[in-house]
Amino acid sequence: MLSYPAAIPLSTRSLNHLAVLIRAHRELRRSRWRRLDPGRQALLALAHLRNGDTLTRLAAGFKIGVTTAWRYAREAIDLLAATADDLATAMDRIRLLAYAILDGTLISIDRVADQRPYYSGKHKRHGMNVQVIADATGRLVWASAALPGSTHDLTAARTHSIIDALTSADVMTFADKGYQGAHGSVRRSSGAASGRSCHAGRRRSTGRTRRSAPAVNARSPRSRPGKSWPSCAAAHAARPRSCRPFSPCTTSKPTATQDEKGSVL
Repeated sequence: MLSYPAAIPLSTRSLNHLAVLIRAHRELRRSRWRRLDPGRQALLALAHLRNGDTLTRLAAGFKIGVTTAWRYAREAIDLLAATADDLATAMDRIRLLAYAILDGTLISIDRVADQRPYYSGKHKRHGMNVQVIADATGRLVWASAALPGSTHDLTAARTHSIIDALTSADVMTFADKGYQGAHGSVRRSSGAASGRSCHAGRRRSTGRTRRSAPAVNARSPRSRPGKSWPSCAAAHAARPRSCRPFSPCTTSKPTATQDEKGSVL
């Protein structure tokens, strides 16, 4: 098995924060011995969450079993989830914003036994639907619990009571077309509408229709300069067609014929 160094786009502060939580949890449970210390367990969990490394690869890299790697990652995720604020607590910070941004994201997952509820037809893959509230600059303020990937964004927002909370707090919130019909203080952003109109205009302009013929003054491949497309088409239609290839048609009977040498027969 080959190994190589890799970097995780996270700060050391995130690693130390998770390591402190794991150390306090072990002291609370009076764990005497573990294969990995709190720092290494935190690194394993962050690599799994941030880079999406599989538990099999992480188990080989940290020289532990796959079951142990799964247990360490599950324990770290539960500790992080316990420190997250609920929606009521997060509304204290959301009320101070000029406006909020509501959107849903799909977290990819592996296939499970009953995979139909977790398949997103919009993204064409399996995952979990997570609702996110961000500030005006796009920084994360609050994230909801995960729902199956087939759940619509508007349904997920209503399940978590996000729309009612934002309306009660009178926070102006912008969302995309996935939240059409939310009402309350949720408004559709102008970027979604303008993007849709641009795409529709591009489809209309590039579609093959009968009106997409060359312009009146456009030159055709066989037209001469100064002649337009309709005049060439009319001249081509008025030209008599030959009865046989490479032999002209005549309305009167021929008076004489010539042989190959040019003598009159």
